[in-house]
Amino acid sequence: MVFKKHPEVVISTDNFDFKELFDANYPMVFRHLMLIMGERAAAEDLAQETFIKLYEKPPKEFTNLTGWLIRVSTNLAYNYLRGEKNRKKRESVGEPTGESFEEDFLRSSEALEARRALELLDEKHRTCLILKFSGFSYDEIAGITGINKKSVGKTLARAQEKFRRVYERKREHVL
Repeated sequence: MVFKKHPEVVISTDNFDFKELFDANYPMVFRHLMLIMGERAAAEDLAQETFIKLYEKPPKEFTNLTGWLIRVSTNLAYNYLRGEKNRKKRESVGEPTGESFEEDFLRSSEALEARRALELLDEKHRTCLILKFSGFSYDEIAGITGINKKSVGKTLARAQEKFRRVYERKREHVL
């Protein structure tokens, strides 16, 4: 039995077919990571790392495997981004100008501006937006995040409005 977007299905961790789970869920995890990372190579690496964690230490029950995969991949992505930010900060020490190449590049790219605005949202709103734009239904978003199904639409509307305000505020500071 393959677990794919059906949180109510329970699969025993004693005898699961890893290849089948990988094949069924890798595209979803990769798309999710592409939204966060914005670069294919990093998203592929982190998707593979997510499945290595699943293989080495699977959850006790697969009652919500999609949620587990999203949570693990999101945490890996944020750890990676924090590490890259710290590495670039260490490398830029001693540059003669006040602004680094990274800062200039971030300001010139709308995709990166949007990603940075997304990072400023609280985790619930950020996760809901990422899941919605990854193609998940309201029912699936409710299952992954634990939000009441009836509240998903309202939560998404609030998240979109907060994102719009943060994004516009960031754009005003750039211009």
